[in-house]
Amino acid sequence: MLNTIGIWLAALLTLFILSFLYKDNPFYKFAEYLFVGVSAAYWAVYYYYNILRPNLILPLFYQGQLLYIIPLVLGIMMVMRLVPKIGWISRWPLAFIVGTYSGYYLITYLQSNALDQVQATLMSFIDLSAWKEFFTHPGLIAFLSAISVPVITVGVVTGIIYFFFSREHKGVFGGFAKIGIWFLMVAFGASFGYTIMARVSLLIGRLFFLLHDWLRLI
Repeated sequence: MLNTIGIWLAALLTLFILSFLYKDNPFYKFAEYLFVGVSAAYWAVYYYYNILRPNLILPLFYQGQLLYIIPLVLGIMMVMRLVPKIGWISRWPLAFIVGTYSGYYLITYLQSNALDQVQATLMSFIDLSAWKEFFTHPGLIAFLSAISVPVITVGVVTGIIYFFFSREHKGVFGGFAKIGIWFLMVAFGASFGYTIMARVSLLIGRLFFLLHDWLRLI
């Protein structure tokens, strides 16, 4: 009985959400507000029991580690943003958090998103194993694998040239910049297409739920 009630509730809420395809209506707003409220409650409980309690409450109040008073005070100062007259107090802990995380993740992102990417591009361009494989065992897959390295290298170089605004994009330099635009368009298009595919897969999952679990037509 509980399973049946759960299926009917999930099906009705799914239909309420999909009703927005027609126009904005009270059913869609009800499902939207319910989703936001349940999500907020879930994450509030999750953060309390998995982050706040083990990382602050237990060490400070049960283990006597007084050093944790500092994050407690910063947290209280952050909540002061809800009071308009003293909301400026929240800027201090916010600045502390932003500065700390920026300094902490600077090296990480510099290593992973900059140095490793440059190294992979240069090493792939120098590595001729893909061309050796193509000449040894010719084929479409081997050919595409071989030309992928110079194509990626050209895309990286021309993309960087496009974002070099200290020189006007004219002549040969402008031609390279236009090639960079094409590579950027392909990259953004692929990323957008991947996002669309992910959303379509979610839609297929909900339609399968309606037709299989709820209506039992398939």
